[in-house]
Amino acid sequence: MTQFVKPLKIICLCSLAFITGCSNLGYYAQSISGQMSILNNRQPIEELLVSDDIDPELKRKLKLTLKIRDFASKELQLPENDSYRSYVDTGRPYVVWNIVAAPEFSLKLEEWCFLFAGCIRYRGYFSEEDVIEYSQQYRDKSYDVYLRGVAAYSTLGWFDDPILNTVIHRDDIQLVGLIFHELAHQVVYVDNDSAFNESFAKTVELEGIRLWLARNGEEKDFIKYKNDSSRRNDFIQLVISTYDKLEKLYEQDIPASEMRAKKQQVIEEMKDAYQEIKKHWNGYEGYDKWFSTEINNAKIAAITTYADFVPAFTALFKKNNNDFKKFYAEVEALGELPEKERNAKLEKLSN
Repeated sequence: MTQFVKPLKIICLCSLAFITGCSNLGYYAQSISGQMSILNNRQPIEELLVSDDIDPELKRKLKLTLKIRDFASKELQLPENDSYRSYVDTGRPYVVWNIVAAPEFSLKLEEWCFLFAGCIRYRGYFSEEDVIEYSQQYRDKSYDVYLRGVAAYSTLGWFDDPILNTVIHRDDIQLVGLIFHELAHQVVYVDNDSAFNESFAKTVELEGIRLWLARNGEEKDFIKYKNDSSRRNDFIQLVISTYDKLEKLYEQDIPASEMRAKKQQVIEEMKDAYQEIKKHWNGYEGYDKWFSTEINNAKIAAITTYADFVPAFTALFKKNNNDFKKFYAEVEALGELPEKERNAKLEKLSN
């Protein structure tokens, strides 16, 4: 059975293109078309599970998705709605492709502003060809550009998001974390503050996984999660260290040619450091793909956006005795503060 979008939401979404002017008409048209295609192709998981034609492994994953979804609302106090209770096969490896961009000698990411989501540090397209075409204008300005396929995203509660083929076959624990992360965006979302939003959602993801494993995990799951977390921390710290080195470099008053050479030297040092770190990972190569393509300001800054305030939110969660409801209330109050005051409080929590 196809689920249809509520009429009011369609009107709001379609009106967006006209409110924002002709210059963005093409962009919003592809966004609306892509989103509507996903929404109109949703299939309720409960109906799919009684089908005889479904692949056994897909059936297992869909059953797991419903279990995760129930756990999210009951144990993590995440929204109780129909998000992730339906499934869509997009027929492609990613649902959208994002562009992230930064000047050649700056780590300040370009921001794009939208009617409902505010200003964010990426711009998404439902077509890879479209994002490549759009990115050329930034390459022409000598910006550092990072294009990446995205397997899932949140509509922030505007619609009931489905689980997609782009993520359903992930490792079980990764699937758990993804659903928690995307639902967290429906709880608190602050306009114009990507670092706040992503760090908050990442914290809910990580704390949620720990609780899930405590209730549902086996010993092998704990060991794998511990190893994955350790490697992730190693990777994040390496990127943050490189970010700090580049930030100091860009403050120097030196010729562009010299700045360019030193920038590349810092990036090469990061690559060398990664090879050293890998020696302690027992053959794990999960971050090789990230290092195998061009590394630039946009790519580095995009990673730090997801990690900037995770220690602060983790501290706030513990301050509230691991009570998700109280934690969300404090995060919401933080989100209502002016950005400067909000960041000061988060910095204090991090220390």
